[in-house]
Order: sequence, then C-alpha cells, then structure tokens
Amino acid sequence: MAGAEVRPAVKGGAVGICDGRVVVITGAGRGIGRGEAIEFARQGAKVVVSDLGAHVDGSSPSSTVADEVVEEIRSMGGEAVANGDDVSDWEGAQRLLNTAIETFGGLDVVVNNAGILRDRMLFNMTEDEWDAVIKVHLKGTFCTIRWAAAYWRERAKSGQENDARIINTSSGSGLYGNPGQGNYGAAKAGIAGLTIIAARELARYGVTVNAIAPGARTRMTEDLRPGAADVPPPEQFDARHPHNVAPLVVWLGSPESRDVTGRVFNVAGGYIGVAEGWRRGPSQDKGDRWDPAELGKVVPDLVAKAEPLAEIRGRA
Repeated sequence: MAGAEVRPAVKGGAVGICDGRVVVITGAGRGIGRGEAIEFARQGAKVVVSDLGAHVDGSSPSSTVADEVVEEIRSMGGEAVANGDDVSDWEGAQRLLNTAIETFGGLDVVVNNAGILRDRMLFNMTEDEWDAVIKVHLKGTFCTIRWAAAYWRERAKSGQENDARIINTSSGSGLYGNPGQGNYGAAKAGIAGLTIIAARELARYGVTVNAIAPGARTRMTEDLRPGAADVPPPEQFDARHPHNVAPLVVWLGSPESRDVTGRVFNVAGGYIGVAEGWRRGPSQDKGDRWDPAELGKVVPDLVAKAEPLAEIRGRA
C-alpha cells in the first residue's frame, strides 16, 4: 500500500476544526483508522489510538501498530496515547474509554472502525466464522457506544453540556449486499441500523451519531477482486488510498457537524454521498385480509414498480 504524505499538525496560531477535542478511534493502527487518527491529530485533537494489531482475520494480536501511530502523531507535535483493549469485550471497551477520560480529562468523539474478515459462502461458513465477525464489528461497536453514551448521559444529568460525536463504520456490503460476506454484511447492516437508533436516543444529551460506508484499498479489500491492490503512479490522485476517508470523519467529529445526525455516508476518494436507507415504496392496501391466491398478481406488480436493487457500489 502506498504511503500518503503526512502533513504537520496545525501550528503557527492556526486552529484546527477539532482543536482540543478528545477522540477515541478503534482499529486505528492501519488503513482507514490510521488515516483518521493522523488527521484528527492534525486538526488539533487529542487521540486515543486503539488497535489490537491483529491479522485481518483477528489472529495474532500485537500492540506495535498502535504504538507506531502514537509516535507518528507525537512527531507531528500532536498528543496521543495507545490502547490495546479488545473493543468487543464488555470491560475492555469501558477501559478504552476510561483511557481517554483519565489521560486527557474527557471524551468528545468515538470513531468505531475496528473489524476483521472471515469471508465464506453461507453453505460453507462455520459457527466460529460467523460469531467472530459479528462480535468484533457489531458487538464491538455497541460496547463503545454503550459506555460513551452512559458517560455523556451522566454529564448531561449533572448539568454539563455535551457536544459529542459517534462515527461508526458500515460498508457497501451491509448496505447493498456482497456474496461471500454474509457475516460481515449482516454486521455492517446492523451497524447502520444501530446508528439511526442511537442518533434518536442520544440527541437529547448533545450527541450526534453518524456512520460511513467507505471505499478504499485496505488489508480487508485488496484481495476481494482483481486489481483492488493496484496503486496508481505517484503523480496521479490515488482514489483508493484509505486516508481519503479521514476528512469526512474528522468533519463529522467536529463542532461544525452538530446539526447532522442519523446519517450513513458513502465515501471514497474525493466522493461523498448520502446513503438513503429503507423507506416505503409501492404499496396496495385491500382494507381486508388477503387471500394468498390473490397475491400472484399484486406482489409482482408492486416489485415491478419499485426501484431496482442496488449493486455493491450502491448504484441501481
């Protein structure tokens, strides 16, 4: 994977859009999460870099990658600390958020990015392959949300104001469907749904909740299709570089985004779009109970009037 230029932290009297904010980023040791951590720091945030440092399937954890990102941020003049807790562990997620509060004195933003892959067609998938992916992605996202929400709720109940953010990571596989990723897609669809629910529950406490469905060249995507790992020449814009996702995530974590919540965004390269979720389409109401024999014409007609299903990139 080609490296991206790391710009220095905002200095010389300039103030970044996240100046002074305390940010926790899971899966921040590599790829998209690393780019988010660096850009948050460049914009003045204090960053907790959370990463188990495991292989793409979740095996062989190591703290090295989180430590490397912390050192990179500090070399820019930023503030960062590493955390190696497992976000899918109930108490581990609590310890992660406590790291931010105890080290930097508070918590403003949680970015849920940690994940693994164990791709398999459904007829070959094992119980462990299903459970492991659901645990890291969906349970891990829930655990950090749960502890962060409790912290911000207690602050609000004590009369303190929050201007807090949660940014989750969904996927085109969860929004639009991708064969061979039943476990991953189900988890990512669940994260999109959880995002909308959390946004509605936490709005009263000064918390916004959004999600992204990123497109980028990472360890999790480079083997999915031919050419996915290809890197363009240095003089060309690398639309698949994982660090291109960071600007939107950092903006969503800033005070500027306080009026945006409950949304899922597609983001890749220089592209940003709003993913529009489930909504009622064509319908027919008989006003009485249907007989199954009547539906042979009704249902196909409704489907014919409906928008066609989207492919993996979200296009009809």
